[in-house]
Amino acid sequence: MAHEAMKLELIEWLTRLEDEETIQYLKMVMESETSDKDWWDELPEHVKKGINQSIEDKEKNRLTLHEDVARKYGLGN
Repeated sequence: MAHEAMKLELIEWLTRLEDEETIQYLKMVMESETSDKDWWDELPEHVKKGINQSIEDKEKNRLTLHEDVARKYGLGN
């Protein structure tokens, strides 16, 4: 997808977005482009905890591939 078309697709999606937490996150990302602040420091603690838990799960091989779940439950192709 061309760069300009992708930007237009994102703009269209953003105009329909209702999730306040996602909107706040996107605003933080946008502001981080013009700030010396680290966006990580601006994340809510529950988001940081979830990210750190996911990293730990990956490091300890406690993840299940999407394809395995789809196959188990007969989803997908």
